[in-house]
Amino acid sequence: MAERDVLTLRSQQNPLRANTLRRRAAGWWPLLVAIVPLVFLSIFFVLPVGGMMARGLHPDGHWALGDALGVFGRSRQQRVVLFTLGIAAVGTIATTLLGLPVAYALYRLRIPGAGILRAIVVTPFVLPTVVVGVAFRTLLTSSGPLGFLGLDGGWIAIALALVFFNLSVVVRTVGSAWAGLDARPQDAAAALGASPAQVFRTVTLPALAPTILSAVTIVFLFCATAFGVVLTLGGLKYSTIETEIYLQTTDILDLRTAAVLSIAQFLVVILLLVVVERARAGVTPTPQRAGVSARRRPARHDLPVLSATAAVVAFLILPIASLVVRSLQANGGWSLENYQRLSGVGDGNALLVPVIDAITSSWRIAIDATLISVSLGLAVAVVISYRPSGQAGGHAGGKRTRRIAVLDALFMLPLGISAVTVGFGFLVTLDKPPLDLRNSPYLIPIAQALVALPLVVRTVAPALSAIDDRQRQAAASLGAGRWGVIATVDLPVIWRPLLAATGFAFAVSLGEFGATSFLARPENPTLPVVIYQLIGHPGGQNFGMALAASVLLAAMTAAVMAGVEGLRVGSVGRF
Repeated sequence: MAERDVLTLRSQQNPLRANTLRRRAAGWWPLLVAIVPLVFLSIFFVLPVGGMMARGLHPDGHWALGDALGVFGRSRQQRVVLFTLGIAAVGTIATTLLGLPVAYALYRLRIPGAGILRAIVVTPFVLPTVVVGVAFRTLLTSSGPLGFLGLDGGWIAIALALVFFNLSVVVRTVGSAWAGLDARPQDAAAALGASPAQVFRTVTLPALAPTILSAVTIVFLFCATAFGVVLTLGGLKYSTIETEIYLQTTDILDLRTAAVLSIAQFLVVILLLVVVERARAGVTPTPQRAGVSARRRPARHDLPVLSATAAVVAFLILPIASLVVRSLQANGGWSLENYQRLSGVGDGNALLVPVIDAITSSWRIAIDATLISVSLGLAVAVVISYRPSGQAGGHAGGKRTRRIAVLDALFMLPLGISAVTVGFGFLVTLDKPPLDLRNSPYLIPIAQALVALPLVVRTVAPALSAIDDRQRQAAASLGAGRWGVIATVDLPVIWRPLLAATGFAFAVSLGEFGATSFLARPENPTLPVVIYQLIGHPGGQNFGMALAASVLLAAMTAAVMAGVEGLRVGSVGRF
């Protein structure tokens, strides 16, 4: 008798034991799927961050904690830390106050063109930070449309750019939760005589509080780790921890101070991610399509919200419109001259390669980074969305759930760690055999994939979690094999989120600047790096080329995100 027949016979004789063995086997496959992403994360995230810590705390083979703490006794570093916390707080408060009414208008009211407005709101988040900085400079400079405000070169310009960049986080995260709220408690409160403000304060706000806290924490995180925006608008006058790490590494060549600042930032990020996870634990998952039918026509008392939404949309459009207009002006009139110069290297040989070549490099690198991040992100999403059937409770089920929660948090770490820190970690750790990758063409794609990986997971995992496992069991009972179940149950649900995640990852990689600015070689730069180089060189021609290149980069990312938005995947851009 064949071994398989023996096992089958034993299973028939002892079905309880067979079921137990089957459940144990099923409990291990998520960890097997997670092996490749874990190895990737260990080599390209844990190792660089560990090397960075060693550079700051254990230089020259001995511990130097006192010297490390002494970095924060310097007046310059104290100013940097205080400015980082202050600008992040201002940016977060303003983003939240402006984002909440927009979230309500776009997700609870039935207004014409809501899809287009949501695309306008989400697009700034994927715009390259360098492009955002250039756009605000053209808007606020003395010759710009808002130059009379005198904000160019000040901290308010940085705060406005941070709000512009992060509004979509609040709108998408809170709006999706708002759309899924049960309207009956609010209707009941209104029927008992509560005003709209009282309904919001006593019913809606408590229900949304965990989601709002999660969004606020993420926005603070993004504001505190902003790089391209601060570097472009703040220059040497205003510096955050992120830009200080860059300056200490590239200009001052004080790698130890840069490492200590990176460690401090890393610890703060860990603390904030813990807050996010605790806030997310209080969020009730939104059922698919829930809340869509609850949208209603705007009423008169919605006029303040609609006015605020219109003002915010105008605020989002104005910098980009100013950028496009300025790129089409040269020698005192309308012209395409700035675009025609993109085939050259700029005034005074500002670049080593033409901008056109940088565009080609950006596309190639972004495609590689997208393939890596989507492949790994899908595996991680499968693991963290896994819910063992028939084991809702019990000690073993609780341990398994905690393991998956740890995996989830682990793969979210790159979301909070700044790209500059990742790039710096690559430089100080991946420079010796067998991991000497300094000349590898895959170093930048890997760094960009780390940045995009959490976004892919956050887009795909909710769709996988929403699949009722009983559908898979029904398909299996009808004779479908493992791949048949995936083809008939999982794929029809996740193909849209997976496609949206692919576009999202591509757009983010295309505009990534923080890590790439560390790793890109002068003869093979990406488009964001070239834009920053052009801004740093004097001359009107170079600045005009930077404007034209920024418009092209913004157009490419916006086109990709328009396609993503057309897929109508609610989890895109949610945290």
